[in-house]
Amino acid sequence: MKSFYISFFIAMLMVTGITAQKFGHMNSQMLLMEMPEIKKADAELQKYQEQLISKGQEMVKKFETNYNAYMADAQTGNLSTLEMQTRESQLQAERTAIQEYEVEIQEKIGIKREELYQPLFDRVKDVIGRVGKANGYTMIFDTSVTGALVHADKGDDIMSLIKKELGL
Repeated sequence: MKSFYISFFIAMLMVTGITAQKFGHMNSQMLLMEMPEIKKADAELQKYQEQLISKGQEMVKKFETNYNAYMADAQTGNLSTLEMQTRESQLQAERTAIQEYEVEIQEKIGIKREELYQPLFDRVKDVIGRVGKANGYTMIFDTSVTGALVHADKGDDIMSLIKKELGL
């Protein structure tokens, strides 16, 4: 009988604990789109990307000029076999440099994106944590991630609380 009361008491504590949980949800992508800092970061990233692409376009233009000059010289028959091989090697080296620069651009843009956006993501994450703690939320779901939340009948949309905390 004593084990029955202990089991009953534990079950009641568990039920009370389960019903006391509070869930919230918000859409982080919508929140980020509304932040002026994101628009500034987007503009800065775009400018940086254009600078990098500009250099790549210059490399391509130089390659095309050298290729066209080579083709013209080769068609006139003014080049020896050794000269043709040398120029072809130079053109291949230029093409390889362009391909390597394309990879470098992607890496640099990724690093710059991380540098610009990570402080904003960290700030939002911190605010979500503070809002969650201050309002007693057990869990907060992000509805912008597909499949993360299908139904939110029992949860609170805390987007307005987070926007208020961020000053939006």
